[in-house]
Amino acid sequence: MDASTEAFVSHRNLLFTVAYEMLGSAADAEDVLQETWLRWVGVDLGEVRDERAYLVRITTRQALNRLRTLTRRKETYVGPWLPEPMLTSPDVAEDVELADSLSTALMVVLETLSPTERAVFVLREVFDTGYDEIAAAVDKSPAAVRQIAHRARAHVDARRPRQAVSARETRAALASMQHAVETGDLRRLLDVLAPDVVYMGDGGGLRQAARRPIVGADKVVRMLVGGFAKTRATVTTEPTTVNGSPALVFRLNGELDGVLTVRVEQGRVTGAYYVRNPEKLTRVESEIALSRR
Repeated sequence: MDASTEAFVSHRNLLFTVAYEMLGSAADAEDVLQETWLRWVGVDLGEVRDERAYLVRITTRQALNRLRTLTRRKETYVGPWLPEPMLTSPDVAEDVELADSLSTALMVVLETLSPTERAVFVLREVFDTGYDEIAAAVDKSPAAVRQIAHRARAHVDARRPRQAVSARETRAALASMQHAVETGDLRRLLDVLAPDVVYMGDGGGLRQAARRPIVGADKVVRMLVGGFAKTRATVTTEPTTVNGSPALVFRLNGELDGVLTVRVEQGRVTGAYYVRNPEKLTRVESEIALSRR
């Protein structure tokens, strides 16, 4: 490989992770990497002091452009928009900070930030990028970036779980949900759901899903158990790890139907997120390499 290719390949997993964290879409992140490569091959490496920083800067700019387009696309999206789940390797789950930043619950919160706020938050909080580097990437002054970072952090902290939850607690909650859905044990499902649990389903207009978030344990139980009962199909579930966190894959008559992730607080599920859109289920059966380095 020539020097440009070698540098790009060595940082590819990092660049993909940056783009995905900003976009919530693996497909769009791949497009951003292609655009980054096309710009990178035209760079004079003799003028580059820090290849990693330079590549992250290009990726951030391309992701920001794509994020603005994606924001407009979401305005006409059918029903709630959830991030694209990805099957991840054990090392991602072991990096607690990375796994937390990739969780569906947090990425749903990141959707409420402006494109620039999201870019600054991701670069600062997830990748520990310096303010000067972020400023160069988002075309703002370092002072402005500090203000944006503070505002974005306060916004996210007000909406994220107050206490970190272990993967073991999340797996236990999912195991209870798995048993309840497969056996129709409504009492057990009610026991694991918080009274004010919020359920979001993403069918993208291609598969049936609730058009609005569903709030309340009783309503969520009817959605989960009643919805599958209406299909008259054989429902099977299997534990997996997506975006560094425990999850459940649902199959109807052996065919992939969707991926369920949850937000757990004090041992009970406060958020349930079910992705059914088939266009978002192409990366849940082979591992995706992610990295903060």
